[in-house]
Amino acid sequence: MINDFGQTALLGILSHLVFIAISWWALQAFNLEKLLRPNRVFQARLLYILLAIFIGSSVSNFFLDYLQWSRQLPLIFQ
Repeated sequence: MINDFGQTALLGILSHLVFIAISWWALQAFNLEKLLRPNRVFQARLLYILLAIFIGSSVSNFFLDYLQWSRQLPLIFQ
């Protein structure tokens, strides 16, 4: 039982990090600098980081919820 908690925690951490990295990579396709004020490089980078964290965490939570539900699905038939 304790090992399951550790595995779940490790999977959650890795999932969040992977999906945040994928979100960061995907956000590089957008040219948000045209929408921002000039000479606001630090704020633009911070916005990219916050968007990547928000999108990546949301996708990771969806993935982890789906995984948890699929593990609980066999309990219907017990």
